[in-house]
Amino acid sequence: MKKYWRLISLSALLFVTLLTLSACGTSIAKKDVLTEDMHSQRITWGVKADTRLFGLENIKTGKLEGFEIDLATALTKKILGPQGKPIFVPVTSGTRVPLLKNGNIDAIMATMTITPERAKQVDFTHSYFDAGQSLLVRKGSPIKNISDLNRRGAVILGVSGSNSVKNVAKFAPKARVLQLSDYAQAMTALKSKQGDALTTDNGILYGMAAENPGYEVVGGNFTKEPYGIAVNKNQTRFRNKLNWALKEVEKDGTYNRLLLKWFGNVKGFNYQEMKR
Repeated sequence: MKKYWRLISLSALLFVTLLTLSACGTSIAKKDVLTEDMHSQRITWGVKADTRLFGLENIKTGKLEGFEIDLATALTKKILGPQGKPIFVPVTSGTRVPLLKNGNIDAIMATMTITPERAKQVDFTHSYFDAGQSLLVRKGSPIKNISDLNRRGAVILGVSGSNSVKNVAKFAPKARVLQLSDYAQAMTALKSKQGDALTTDNGILYGMAAENPGYEVVGGNFTKEPYGIAVNKNQTRFRNKLNWALKEVEKDGTYNRLLLKWFGNVKGFNYQEMKR
């Protein structure tokens, strides 16, 4: 746990530091990321470190593990060859874009939904995971779907910078949203009864439910949340190469193998619908 908080702290420190360095970032937009990565034989990925099934630190080994970690590794090998090395930088929903814009990471693979608003800041690859927003509640809760939360006095927990928080205003406008900085804090808030439900994408919630048997995912999916890899604007060659690599790992079976590895035994999650 100490290692996990150290990772998050480092990410936060990077975020603050980068704000002071932004004036020096005029060359970032001009550099060709793909050329630099091919030369260094490394791709630096912004990934989650607090999200079970997608990106979470193994407290025994200190390494990040999850579907996105394995997929990023596979894509790195496709693009750079067997000697290519993925470098992982922990990000949160709030720090991932600033870290990308300032050039400290080459790409974001961190449960990031493709939206028109975000596409104004970054470029996205094709979707690599089609999620949908749902709810996590304590077992036995009277909350069964999002409409049950559309009332005054209801409190919905979410993570700052996530698309899920914005969606609440559309589906439960009468509820109050309490935003936390990461999923670990959001889960702690749910356990301490600071909110009636926690909302984010279903894949993330199923991972949280697996870690916390007293909680369950309810209500089905009330949105569509396609995840894409984000890169900086003007990095068309890099984005195209990532799209090519995504198609390659789908064709050779790597994608479905990783999907089965991480989601095949997750209770309630129909990974068959995700197969490609």
